[in-house]
Amino acid sequence: MTHVVDDFMTRAVHTIGAQSPLTEAHRLMNEHAIRHLPVLEGGKLVGMVSMRDLHLIETLKGVDPKEVVVEEAMAQEAYTVPPGTPLLEVARTMALHKYGSAVVAQKGRVEGIFTTVDAMRALETLLTRPRQPAKKAASRKAAARKGAGGAAKRPAGKSAAKRPARKVAPARKRGGR
Repeated sequence: MTHVVDDFMTRAVHTIGAQSPLTEAHRLMNEHAIRHLPVLEGGKLVGMVSMRDLHLIETLKGVDPKEVVVEEAMAQEAYTVPPGTPLLEVARTMALHKYGSAVVAQKGRVEGIFTTVDAMRALETLLTRPRQPAKKAASRKAAARKGAGGAAKRPAGKSAAKRPARKVAPARKRGGR
């Protein structure tokens, strides 16, 4: 079974407008205990702002978080994937580029966000699920071995009598050196 990003993304996405002040971004992040906010302009995704971005801008001299807008702090290129993208592809890209999140969007409309926290939840879920395919395969193999009367099944035309016996070499005596 191939998992897709939709299986584990956060669907209730908090977003912020590009012209909102940094103080509003802080408020949303603190209130909802999140670290990433997709930035919208006219309802379309235009970037991403993270808690790290806010702290970086705010350490600059003369920056007033009430006066500076999110557009000044955001990354203009957000890692964006369409719904249905394989989870493996998203996780691999996030790890390779050290992205903290992926925005799940279609036609510029945000449908979800997949963060490193979502990735850890996905990992936990996938590691604690029973391994269904492996169990089924093992039970099929056991049933095939049993066959009629408990004897192992052999391909047609092959009998035990026609197979050459295996030769076992006698055990060597250990000598002292």
